[in-house]
Amino acid sequence: MTQTIKARYHSGLLEPLEPLELEEGSEVLITVNSSSPAPTPRKDPTLATAGAFKDSAEWAEYEKELEERRCRESGPEAGP
Repeated sequence: MTQTIKARYHSGLLEPLEPLELEEGSEVLITVNSSSPAPTPRKDPTLATAGAFKDSAEWAEYEKELEERRCRESGPEAGP
């Protein structure tokens, strides 16, 4: 026998919203066709914000300070 009914998924269980014509303890084969959209995968927040400060004044200042620090830490360049 084949029946098509609506059910609600809650706490890991499918709850029939209509009566089933089954004997107690019957095993069934379930095919799920969801009427709600599938959940979207979570995005990596690091990737979502990558480049956000690229053109900002804070980024320009950071790059300038970083370059100055690199020059101080590397010392004078050796001559020939």
